Parts: sequence; C-alpha cells; structure tokens
Amino acid sequence: MEWLSILILVFSFVSLLALGVPVAWCLGLSSFFTLTVTVATLPAATTIAQRMATGLDSFSLLAIPFFVLAGEIMNKGGIANRLIDFAKGLMGRLPGGLLYVNIIAAMLFGAIAGSAAAAASALGSILGKRMDAEGYPKTLGVAVNITSSTTGLIIPPSNVLIIYSLASGGVSIAALFVAGYLPGILLGISLMICAAYFIKKKKLPEGEQVSLVYLARSFWRAIPSMFLLVLVIGGIVAGVFTATEASAIAVVYTLLLSLAYKELKWSEFTGILVRSSETTAVVLLLIGTSMSMSWVMSAEDIPQMISEFMLTLSDNKWVILIVINLILLFVGMFMDITPAVLIFTPIFLPVVTNVGVDPIHFGIMMVVNLCIGLCTPPVGSLLFVGVSIAKISLTQVLRPLLPFFLAMVIALALIMIFPELSLLLPRLFGLM
Repeated sequence: MEWLSILILVFSFVSLLALGVPVAWCLGLSSFFTLTVTVATLPAATTIAQRMATGLDSFSLLAIPFFVLAGEIMNKGGIANRLIDFAKGLMGRLPGGLLYVNIIAAMLFGAIAGSAAAAASALGSILGKRMDAEGYPKTLGVAVNITSSTTGLIIPPSNVLIIYSLASGGVSIAALFVAGYLPGILLGISLMICAAYFIKKKKLPEGEQVSLVYLARSFWRAIPSMFLLVLVIGGIVAGVFTATEASAIAVVYTLLLSLAYKELKWSEFTGILVRSSETTAVVLLLIGTSMSMSWVMSAEDIPQMISEFMLTLSDNKWVILIVINLILLFVGMFMDITPAVLIFTPIFLPVVTNVGVDPIHFGIMMVVNLCIGLCTPPVGSLLFVGVSIAKISLTQVLRPLLPFFLAMVIALALIMIFPELSLLLPRLFGLM
C-alpha cells in the first residue's frame, strides 16, 4: 500500500506539473488524489483543508509577509543606491571593478532585504547602465548579477530559511540565520574569483579613482541602511525579540528610513502593499498545500521508506550527501526554491540525520544547492529577471553563466565537506 501511495503521489504531481498547473495546485491535488485512493475512510477534501489551515497556523510564518514588505520598501526607498555607492567606493577603482561592486552590493542588499529577486532587479537596473557606458560585455554583467543575487537567500534575514525551519519541524530560525553568514560570504568570494578570471581574460577597464573622502561619505550614507542588519540579527541573537518581531521592526525601520531619504512617496505605498500581498499569498498557498502533502507522506510512512531505501544503498555519510545534492541540483532546474524546500526537507532530513548530519548544516547546504537552480533554465526565476532587465535573450547569457555555475558548485562542495562553515557561528553564539 505504501508503494501505491508513492506511485499515485509522484505520478499525479509530475503529470499536473507537466500540464502547466501551478505548483501549489499540484501539491494540493496530488495529496487529494493519494488520500482518496489509499485512505478511503477519510473525507479527503476536508482533511486537506484542515491540514492546510493547521500548517499555516504558525507565529513564525508572520515573519514572511513582514520581510517581503520590508524588501519592497527598500527596493523603492533609495537604499540600493547607497549600498552600490559604498561598494563602488571599496572596489570601483579596480580593473573590472563594477563586477566586484555588483557582487558586494548584492551581498549587502540581500543581507538587508532578504530577497534575491529584489536584489537582481535593483542592481541590474542601476549597474547595468553603468557597465554598458564603460564597455563591459553585457552578457558577463548579467551573469554576475544573476548569480550574485542568490547570496541574499543565504545571508540573513532569509525567508527561505524560515520556510526550512517550518518544514524541518522546528529547527531554530535564529541558529539558521547566524549559520548563513559564512556560507553566504564564501559563495560571494567564489563568484568574485570567477569574475576576476574574466576581468583578466577580457582586459576590462579600470574604474575611476575614488578618493578617501568619497569612500568615507558613501560609507556614512550607507550606515543607516546597514544598521538594519545589526538591529534585526543582533536583536534576535541577543534574545531581545523573535524573528517574527524582528520582521515587523524591519518594516517600521525601512519605512522611516525611506521617508527620511525622500525617495519613497506615499502614492507609491499602495503599489508596494499590493506587490507584497501578491508575493505573500503565493508563498503561503505553497506552504499550506505542501503541509497537506507532508501530512499525507507522513501518514503513509513515505519519508521513512525513502530513508530506509537510501540507507540500504549506502550508510556512508558522504555518499548519501552527494546523492542528495545531485538530486536537488536536478530538482532545482525544474522547481522553484520554496516548493522544493517544502517538499524535500521532510523526505531527506530523516536520511541525513540518521548518518549524523546536523539539521542546521543540512538546511544551509540545501538552500545553497537550490539557489543554483534559480539561475538555470527552464524555470530559474533569477535567470528570467536578469535577462528581462538587461533586454537580452536567454541563450545569449547561458554560456557566460557556466563558469559562475561551477563557482557556485565548488562553494556548495566546500559547505558540504566542512560543516563548521555552517555550525561555527551558531555554536559561538550559544544557539545550538
């Protein structure tokens, strides 16, 4: 009966996905079909609805709409410009310096806004014009912008890490947030090394000389924006407030800061609320339907069966991790990061914990892995954001992207091999 459940669940989900049905509906309908056939005594529709409601009944989930709203406000409030100016003061004078500026600004912007799409959109719009004016190959600039924007999903605050905490059954959000710093920085450095290769190969121009006065002024102007990072993460680690309360504080702070910069008009606020509501609704629908699927899988002992099956293949931790990473790299090509985390966390987490992998380490590794999928066709959301802003075709940017994919895979391998990259800071701060 268990194998029948797996067959129905997988076949119905893949079939609906192939027909172009939205992922959230695929999750809910495949769960409904499985429950209808295998547990005929339960009212399937009522059970699915109840599990969706129960899955969404979480105080931690309130952080998602607040962080989404904070990111939208920052994107319109002039904060990106100040971060770019500061990054340019640091690296802009070097040959090909705008590529380094893009990566550093993406790390800073992502660390504050927690949105990869917002970072790709804001930085692509601003830096793309500067790169064109200074003779940078357009496809190279787009490749850097797309891949560097993923750092915002690893360096906290990150909505994906909140979703992983929910899907894992309660891994500390504070510990996950702190654990993301070193891997996120490692990913950024890997991309900068790759960019340095292209800068030397293509002999890109040096940037204009930046005076110490400009650097000091740009740093001073960026301090209020970067202070949000200290406020949010510092407050969480110090135990002053929870991640959910920190998200609400982030909204208030970014709103006041954007109004102080006089770059956000009240007339734009309605549009910000609408876009935030749309994004939040999609994410929460995905979470609700994935919770129903998780319950069906748990009721049918599917995660346990998969765990036992994988452990019969090998009980070596490294073999298991390599297999899981290969599966996730493939999955990431066809599925967005949010549903992938929601679906595969309850499947793979029991497997890795059985071979001694810490759930925090696995969560960071999983998010880094799926970030690569955001940059790959056919459904990579960041890929489409980057090419649409630059107004170039998808095929033009694929070849320049390949070396940056390799850099991200190398960073992923290092994160997998050295767990301390993820676990050192949570231990130092007493979060595990």
